[in-house]
Amino acid sequence: MTPAHPADPASPTSPRPHRARGRRRAISFGLYILVVAAVAGAVGWYAFRAGLDKIAEGARAELSQASDQLTGQLQRFRELAVLLTDHPALAHLAETGQGDRAAANALLLRAADRTASEEILLLDRDGRVLASSLGSDAGRNDPADTPAFVAAMHGTLGFSHAVEGGRRIFTYAAPVYSPGGPVAGAVVVRLDAARIEAPSRGEAQSVFFSDARGVVFVSNRSELLFRRRAPVPRPYPSFGLAYPKGLAKPFPAFTRYRTGGHDLWWVDGGPYLPRLALHLTQPLPVVEMQGEILVNALPTLEVAGLQAAVTAAVGLIFGAILFALGERRRALTARLETEARLTAQLERRVSERTRELSEAVDRLQSEVAERMEAEAALKRAQAELLRAGKLSALGQMSAGISHELNQPLMAIRSYAENGAAFLARGRPDEAATNLTRIGDLAHRMGRIIRNLRAFTRPDAEGTSDVDLAAVTSAALEITEPRLRQEDVSLDYVPPTLPVHVRGGEVRLQQVIINLVANALDAMAGRAQRRLTIRIEAGRTVRLTVQDTGPGIAEPERVFDPFYSTKEVGQAEGMGLGLAISDRIIQSFGGTIAARNLASGGAEFTVELPAAPAREAA
Repeated sequence: MTPAHPADPASPTSPRPHRARGRRRAISFGLYILVVAAVAGAVGWYAFRAGLDKIAEGARAELSQASDQLTGQLQRFRELAVLLTDHPALAHLAETGQGDRAAANALLLRAADRTASEEILLLDRDGRVLASSLGSDAGRNDPADTPAFVAAMHGTLGFSHAVEGGRRIFTYAAPVYSPGGPVAGAVVVRLDAARIEAPSRGEAQSVFFSDARGVVFVSNRSELLFRRRAPVPRPYPSFGLAYPKGLAKPFPAFTRYRTGGHDLWWVDGGPYLPRLALHLTQPLPVVEMQGEILVNALPTLEVAGLQAAVTAAVGLIFGAILFALGERRRALTARLETEARLTAQLERRVSERTRELSEAVDRLQSEVAERMEAEAALKRAQAELLRAGKLSALGQMSAGISHELNQPLMAIRSYAENGAAFLARGRPDEAATNLTRIGDLAHRMGRIIRNLRAFTRPDAEGTSDVDLAAVTSAALEITEPRLRQEDVSLDYVPPTLPVHVRGGEVRLQQVIINLVANALDAMAGRAQRRLTIRIEAGRTVRLTVQDTGPGIAEPERVFDPFYSTKEVGQAEGMGLGLAISDRIIQSFGGTIAARNLASGGAEFTVELPAAPAREAA
């Protein structure tokens, strides 16, 4: 054969096949590089997305915790403002403008000291200061057009926030109603925002709360205070004063991106703010603000970039090996065996993980069943506790009730013997009189037993229209033997018309018996023993029980479970009667309070919502 000429295109040694193979290899290598780059980019993108999802989950929890902390602390001061409006001294001072202002100032000072309030004020309807926790502001006028005060004058709880003297102030204003109905004034509670944010200043994440205008009002980063992502359109109101000039500043420069449903910011805000931040928000309509958090996402980006680089490096190394060992079957076989082994290992791990997940699901189902059983046991225990309270009250009155039933029984026996003697002597009229008396006594005993059975039977959980006067009379019938036994004078005039409230008859009767029993215990051994009961009807029905005992040492703790001022062995109770009564009245949507009377003794006040007229009728 004639050898091919080197210049022949068909010759293996010709430069054209070499150039063609070189181009194909270059193209293959280039395509492989593109594939590796695409895979590395996809891995980095997925890792970044997964990292953002993970830190977003933790950030939401931290933001929710910070939001709950803010709203929870503000809720304490909201309840303080509402609670102070019911104080008789403040209500009288707001209604008449006359009273012991020094005592009112002292009362507000104690409340401010206990709650760390910045200032507590009592204002009349014109905005004049009647009393202050600072003690030196009486007579001055607060601006009557502040949002919180205006809302209070309209009969609702007012809330606002503003800047006063460079300090950020939260303000609650609760209306004080006069006995006639209209608003007589307002209790204003002010709180310095710095006291709320102080515990969170050392936290790692940047948390801030902005108002409806986008101005940051509370933050654990001082450089974010009074910042706004857009120019302030007009002066910011602060108790009638303009927003301090130069205090509101633009938000630190940032560039915003939307990535996989996440809000990312490139921030240029100094060393204490993250350079790349994940931004999350949570609306807080209760305090008219929006919670926001900036979480450092730069480490997540760096980890994703590192994973992409590792993936690219692995891909390039793998490609180099493939290109170097492309024709070597043994290497290919070894690689296939390695892949098979890795696949088997992965399948084994997947199987193990599936088994672990199945066991975890079984454990979770078991825990759910145990918790449901525990919840049912708790409900049963609560029901037994209520019944135990009833039986405890009956136990304390058992001697008197036994005497109350034994006396009619002895009288019935005597009347029956006399009636038989009258019939034997032919005197039917006297025998009929004795039978009539026996019937009256049996009716009296039946009424006592019926009240006891109604008191001890289980009560439904729901509420209905109940005649408070009838319930009070039934409770007094049960406690009447003990009243006579202990020589206690009762001052009670039943209302001429039914007084309907929303509640449960048996549970409400238990509350009244508990209050009467506590009053009798308090008056034991006293020279003067008088029990006074009053019922006042209105939009809110009020029941008061007064005694002439020594009073209450700690009125604010009297409704705590297991709290009792009785000496050991003095009574059979465990300090649960008033705690149970408090829970019962709260379930009816009412309130119960205790205080000491100036003339001596204690007074318990129960307020319940009156039943609607159309339903009560």
